[in-house]
Amino acid sequence: MSQYYEVVIFTASLSKYADPLMNQMDTQGICTMRLFREHCTYLNGVFTKDMSKIGRNMKDAMILDNSPSAYMLQPECAMPIISWYDDPKDRQLYDLIPLFKQLSRIYDCREAITKFVKGNAIEFNYAG
Repeated sequence: MSQYYEVVIFTASLSKYADPLMNQMDTQGICTMRLFREHCTYLNGVFTKDMSKIGRNMKDAMILDNSPSAYMLQPECAMPIISWYDDPKDRQLYDLIPLFKQLSRIYDCREAITKFVKGNAIEFNYAG
């Protein structure tokens, strides 16, 4: 996706745990920024990922996350995904590639996202 987007990792995990893992996963430095629990906003008993902290125009920002509470501050930027639990047959990230390619050509991704994301789910066949 780095051909189409700037890739930023924003996790609610502590940096002392997540950063070493990211160093192993992103050996080529594709991710331009990493944000951790220290960068989250604690709100209503949960850590939320405030997208304004990435310092980018929100028309160009999307968050891919399995937790609606993580993106509750900017739901119009959210692409929900199901949780992954060690399923080697899980292909959801790969299946989302065509949709993300299409969204890269849109001026304001929020307008598109709010048309097909309803109730924290994507409501159309994006894989075809």
